[in-house]
Amino acid sequence: PSAYHLYYGDESGSPGSIITFFYWPGHEARGRIGAGQNTAIVFAAPSTSLDFWQQRLASLQIAATRRTRFNEDVLAFADPDGIPVEIVAVTDDTRAGWTTAAIPSAHALRGMHTAELTVRAPQATENLITATMGYRLVRREGNRARFTSASADQSGTYIDVIADASAAPGAGGSGTIHHIAFSVPDDATELVMQKALHTAGYSVSDVRDRNYFHSIYYREPGGILFEIATANPGFAIDETPDSLGTALKLPTQFERARPQIERLLPPISVTK
Repeated sequence: PSAYHLYYGDESGSPGSIITFFYWPGHEARGRIGAGQNTAIVFAAPSTSLDFWQQRLASLQIAATRRTRFNEDVLAFADPDGIPVEIVAVTDDTRAGWTTAAIPSAHALRGMHTAELTVRAPQATENLITATMGYRLVRREGNRARFTSASADQSGTYIDVIADASAAPGAGGSGTIHHIAFSVPDDATELVMQKALHTAGYSVSDVRDRNYFHSIYYREPGGILFEIATANPGFAIDETPDSLGTALKLPTQFERARPQIERLLPPISVTK
């Protein structure tokens, strides 16, 4: 192991708040954003907070633009690696979000708003997420279709499928999104989903033990890698909630090599 897998989220690492990055200094192979990828990171924030975020980004020399989509206000920019990022103003999100001295609760990001998928031919992708994964169509706008997993139309439950027959295929690498994970409550629910996917003709991985959750993986018809992960046991199984994110955590099988691994990894500073 020679790279960090960095997890960011709310205070407890709740499903729907987590975004992760692999930090590989010196590995600069650039990817290409395109068809067959999750093509944006989309957060939800309170409806009156976009001015705050635009000013905060401007203070960091990050240009951002405003747009409207599905009657929602959207602030769009790019991260340092070029990944599109959006903050959507919402009124229906009751999640607490993560606050700091510089980010009050009135403006805190609540978690993920939407998973944005770009595919050349949307029909098979849409069939998977509705017929097998339990989503339903809520609206269409241009070449974008929005689906939700909730009984109500609710931030944090959306998948947007963008149909772009002329899009060049994406290529993995820095500046791209590797996969998207969907949460289920427990192992039993995950096994039901695994069986349903097998029945629908998808090649699904065995259950992988990720210590904090258990996962299965498969590719949707457009080529995007999907993960289904259990909400349990959660991130507090090997440290207290107050200490989450403050120490390097290793899989059990690598603990014996901790001194060597820590020498290999570049130093990072952690701010809570």
